[in-house]
Amino acid sequence: MANFTTDQDPTTLKLPLREKFAYGIGDFGSNLMLCIGTLYLLKFYTDVLGLPAAYGGVIFLIAKFFTSFTDILTGVLLDSRRNIGPKGKFRPFILYASLPVALVAVANFVNTGFSITIKTVLATVLFMLFGLFYSLMNCSYGAMVPAISKNPQERAQLAAWRQGGATLGLMLCTVAFVPLQMLFTDPPEVGYLVAAITFASAGVFCMYCCYRGVKERYVEVVPHHHKPGIFKSFRAIFNNPPLLVLCLANLCTLAAFNIKLAIQVYYTQYVLNDVSLLSYMGFFSMGCILIGVLMVPAAVQRFGKKRVYLSGLLLWCIGDLLNYFWGHNSFSFVAFSCVAFFGTAFVNSLNWALVPDTVDYGEWKTGIRAEGSVYTGYTFSRKISAALAGFLPGIMLMQIGYVPNIEQSPAVLEGLRQLIFIYPCLLAMSAAIMMGAFYKLNESLFMKIISEINLRKGLAEESA
Repeated sequence: MANFTTDQDPTTLKLPLREKFAYGIGDFGSNLMLCIGTLYLLKFYTDVLGLPAAYGGVIFLIAKFFTSFTDILTGVLLDSRRNIGPKGKFRPFILYASLPVALVAVANFVNTGFSITIKTVLATVLFMLFGLFYSLMNCSYGAMVPAISKNPQERAQLAAWRQGGATLGLMLCTVAFVPLQMLFTDPPEVGYLVAAITFASAGVFCMYCCYRGVKERYVEVVPHHHKPGIFKSFRAIFNNPPLLVLCLANLCTLAAFNIKLAIQVYYTQYVLNDVSLLSYMGFFSMGCILIGVLMVPAAVQRFGKKRVYLSGLLLWCIGDLLNYFWGHNSFSFVAFSCVAFFGTAFVNSLNWALVPDTVDYGEWKTGIRAEGSVYTGYTFSRKISAALAGFLPGIMLMQIGYVPNIEQSPAVLEGLRQLIFIYPCLLAMSAAIMMGAFYKLNESLFMKIISEINLRKGLAEESA
């Protein structure tokens, strides 16, 4: 049964600003712990542990595939909970899983004197453990939104606060990790360890603030006759058309984004002959994303989630096409890239805002509310996309004939331009077509869904 804490219509209930801030700081903290691994762990593997770069790629691939299944298992665990105490259904995982996440994140940066083989095995196990605990923490954090609010505008604002926190976390890792690490260079692993401890400790503190600051208002227990399981989590995707479309569109956008980030270092070095441009790109791109995130709530309120999502994809495509045809110097590359990154802010923010709506759609169609299965089914598709996308740039570079540290041929330069602009643009267009043609869960249908769900519950309570 739903645990309503107010007699006000749940679709119009406004959340206090401090709660939105607390929710946003959660993804700030989780990204502090996540980004130190995704941004700097491969360099630690190669420069400090002495692992071949290919070994690092294999470690990431294995760990990402493993965590895609731990996401699903987290959903099963969340939906299996029956005796829910005053701390709520999701908040305890945010609190108690954050500490092992931080500890394993730090352990990833510990150098040992073992052989290359043992180092590789140990690094793989540690990164898999990090993914396991991170799934428990972050999937619970994301799946909690339907329990916080049933107001679609407030959900959009929570998603915006989340994306803002994630963007600031990524920006802080990009700007501060290396300078902090460089303060302790003898031996070099000490700098990595000090920086990892600092960021991980800050991450745990932020997750604690999130735990204390958010409130689960609409906690629901899955009926005993509905036994969650891995296969039911997959069925939660395929029996929920809006969720399936969102998963497929997200596969395209996430792959496009990963390809763009991986290729831009080659593009700036060999096409624009200005590697230092990456630091400016980081500042301006994160700034544009943050501006876009701040605009999401007002844009959604005026135009609706689907239109704003499609508009973001359109801006993304326009920026990439402008860059392909006219981005031949550093200034135009940064300017047109800002257009594309501004568009990604709307897409990435609304990815998270649309998922809670599909939870309500699933309950409306089946009578069973399964936040965990729906959310982790969605993150499963993201993890699979991330794992596969880790290999795509390397394969593509091989296909165009790229050879490192030499002057590239005109054919290779053209291949790089297509990889960073045309292929991501085509993937973004594919996502736009899928969302525009097949995603039917608009605001009017959502309000109808919530109204009918509340009516059913009211009738059930009267007959009880």
